[in-house]
Amino acid sequence: MKVRFWGVRGSIACPGPKTVRYGGNTTCIEIRTDNNELIILDAGTGIFPLSQMLLAELPVTANVLITHSHWDHIQGLPLFIPNFIPGNTLRLHGGFDPVSGKGIEQVMQVQLQYSFFPVREVEMKAKIEYVTLMPNETVQVGSARVTPCLLNHPVIDFGYRVECDGKSVFFTGDHEPPYNIYEPGEEGYDDYQMFVDEKAQSIVEAMRGVDVLIADSSYTDAEYASKKGWGHGTYSSSMATAKAAGAKLLFCTHHEPTRSDDALETVFAAALAANAEHTAGMDIRLAREGDVYEF
Repeated sequence: MKVRFWGVRGSIACPGPKTVRYGGNTTCIEIRTDNNELIILDAGTGIFPLSQMLLAELPVTANVLITHSHWDHIQGLPLFIPNFIPGNTLRLHGGFDPVSGKGIEQVMQVQLQYSFFPVREVEMKAKIEYVTLMPNETVQVGSARVTPCLLNHPVIDFGYRVECDGKSVFFTGDHEPPYNIYEPGEEGYDDYQMFVDEKAQSIVEAMRGVDVLIADSSYTDAEYASKKGWGHGTYSSSMATAKAAGAKLLFCTHHEPTRSDDALETVFAAALAANAEHTAGMDIRLAREGDVYEF
């Protein structure tokens, strides 16, 4: 299995001289099975350079797994070049949105409204298919098994476990570890803490023993105090989760867009030092646009 990062920034693309080393594109990760089947995790701006590379291997079937429908995870879809070429297939997977009452098809319908984009969906030349997924229900994608896990973000948000030929990857998308909304001593605290503990444990079990964990690590511990409830994790929370799940390799991603590459390396080094007692022997890396990991 091969993992390649095409976009590792969160919230908004941030190209420029201060983000050259780690990249400025928003979330997009390519997975190739041992049979060279193409699975794409999220469709941020990083999917555009990926689509340029795919022109060398047409026709393609792209199985895109959308974690959630926030802009930075879907905004590259209208410019996914194979959509404009006959013979290709885009198979879009994602969750049902209880607010709109629609499945993953709304991700394309909303973005391709004629007021916002000059090419309508009916004018796309590729075959576009939609697969609405349910939490914890495994689906077959080529030779891979994909299991969605409902995570914690201010919208329906799936993490995905991808398994193939005895190898596994788990991607959290955007995720904030569940926390108690009550203060200790308040009515409801104990009951809600039981829910939090059960949810946290179910997430760890969904990740159990993965070869590669790619986790939302947007904030430092100090930053998190003012970001609580925004739906994002910290370096420390990602490391703790990786440790609990027994993940073999952790990639920290969804880098804060205002953080330069130098600052990113500084806060990452500080997080490693702060968590050194609990992470001894673990393989922990910063996700970097262009990096490839094959196992």
